Amino acid sequence: MPVTRDIIATYRGPRRVVRRLLEMGPREDRALVMLIAACVLVFVAQWPRLAREAHLTEQELNPLLGGALLAWVFLAPLLLYALALLSHGAARLIGGRGTAYGARLALFWAFLAASPLMLLRGLVAGFIGPGPGLQGVDLIWCGVFLWFWISGLREAEWSG
Repeated sequence: MPVTRDIIATYRGPRRVVRRLLEMGPREDRALVMLIAACVLVFVAQWPRLAREAHLTEQELNPLLGGALLAWVFLAPLLLYALALLSHGAARLIGGRGTAYGARLALFWAFLAASPLMLLRGLVAGFIGPGPGLQGVDLIWCGVFLWFWISGLREAEWSG
């Protein structure tokens, strides 16, 4: 199934999508592509906010974009790998029987599936700026991401 259909299906039932992805077998390249795609989308989502910030503070945009690129495309994947390992360890402590790959897939897929909301967040941050609208989108993104991640982690660690 194409990624866009899987993302839409995740909003209806995240466990089913993660189950289908896990049934495809452990492929670290697939998980890495999901993670990098999500990080690139989050980087792109930063552009409107950074353009606004550069305009309002009369800074150059390129250094801001370079910093965001470094953070989201090079550093965030390392941190997300570590977070996936920690979540797998925590799941094992409370009875999880899954694999580290399953925990990575659950986290990386949740991050990718929630990325459309991060793109919306970028637009709100860039065109409206700080305020209740941005806080609302942040809250929605956080809730959806956690829902996807916890559901996927439950599927990866306790089903099967």
